[in-house]
Amino acid sequence: MPSLSLFSPAGVVPQPAALTRATRRLRALGFDVQVDADARARHQRFAGDDDTRLAALHRVALAAPSIAMATRGGYGLTRLLDRIDWALLARSVEQGTRWVGHSDLTALQLGLLAHTGAYSWAGPMALDDFGRSDDTGGVDEVTRDCFLEAMSGELEAVGFRTEAGHDGLQASGRLWGGNLSMLCSLLGTPHWPQIKGGILFLEDVNEHPYRVERCLLQLHQAGVLARQKAVLLGAFSGWKPSPLDRGYTLKTAVAQVRAISPTPVLTGLPFGHVHPKVTLPVGRKVRLLVQGREVLIGW
Repeated sequence: MPSLSLFSPAGVVPQPAALTRATRRLRALGFDVQVDADARARHQRFAGDDDTRLAALHRVALAAPSIAMATRGGYGLTRLLDRIDWALLARSVEQGTRWVGHSDLTALQLGLLAHTGAYSWAGPMALDDFGRSDDTGGVDEVTRDCFLEAMSGELEAVGFRTEAGHDGLQASGRLWGGNLSMLCSLLGTPHWPQIKGGILFLEDVNEHPYRVERCLLQLHQAGVLARQKAVLLGAFSGWKPSPLDRGYTLKTAVAQVRAISPTPVLTGLPFGHVHPKVTLPVGRKVRLLVQGREVLIGW
């Protein structure tokens, strides 16, 4: 029975009942689930103060479970980046630990890649993916099954449908990325992965398209996009239109980036703060193939 640790490295757990549901459901899937002692800690908007969350992160790394899954994102990992024992986390990966999550966990995943080259998994988290009540959708079967296959080592590829115009595209490189806002916040820091010839995937939540465009232009102007072989855009959910938009949409933002960047930008990746979502290896070399509008990412 694979061991799975639930820990809270960032935002507070707002509804303990959701964590209880997630624990029960993950155990029903065959995992030996352990909830970290401070997973329910509270300090302002955080799951405990910085020292508490850092200690929890290192405690999980020392235990080296088969899977280390964040309860949720929110905000908080940026506070810890300069103090994380990256070698300790890398040793846990060597021992077989798969660090899983998205959103704020992007900072941890990219820091781990930058400092050690170790890979992790962009995928579900406990509360929103396994802790949702049945009234609000319960567990999404595609998300669940993709996660299970990835954790067992059976998953070797994911596919999705994109817009027309990329037929015949082939590329190979290191897959990296995650939450767009978190990724941009790492630019210019020691925690930024220096990836050239990679395949960059991005998502975000509660960010209006003009903010998405601004972040993408920042990556373009910093030379990041031009160094990649392809950019894959996932879901940009939760934003509200403004009366000032007057026809400006996410498509407008993407078109602006495409007009100035030579790097292919594909949409439709089923990943982000949405259901369903795929599970992706952050930092592994992959091969990207496009046939018609069908995209395959294999590793």
